[in-house]
Amino acid sequence: MARMLKPPTPLDVREGERSIFLAGSIELGAAAPWQDEFAQAFAQEEVVLLNPRRDEWDSTWVQSIENAYFRGQVEWELDGLDQATLIAMYFDPATKAPITLLEMGLFARSGRLIVGCPMGFWRRGNVEVVCARYQVPLAASLGDLIAVVKKRLG
Repeated sequence: MARMLKPPTPLDVREGERSIFLAGSIELGAAAPWQDEFAQAFAQEEVVLLNPRRDEWDSTWVQSIENAYFRGQVEWELDGLDQATLIAMYFDPATKAPITLLEMGLFARSGRLIVGCPMGFWRRGNVEVVCARYQVPLAASLGDLIAVVKKRLG
């Protein structure tokens, strides 16, 4: 059975456990809760899902290193990305996802990244070129991303 970890819960991934970081569009009010569909698809798998979509996010937090809550969120995400067995990244076409684009640049060469980017995402061309250059699997839909991740997990 899959386990889901969200911030601020500690990243308790035990030795030998496989984990998937759910990177991607989170823009409140614009991004669909795609992480829920992903979690449902992996419910019967022996895997830890690292979901950065914080249940009690406060949009009034100042986005500064000086803000302990904000900094804690970003560090949780960076630690999760560093530790994950695989990174499943989804670009919702209804969003801009600048932080996801940043994370793609950070992990494109990792060999652990799998990207889902449907037609209509405003920078799909950039995503395609980066994926092609660094041999990152590119899926055209969330369903296809789920299928590629399942195949990669074996």
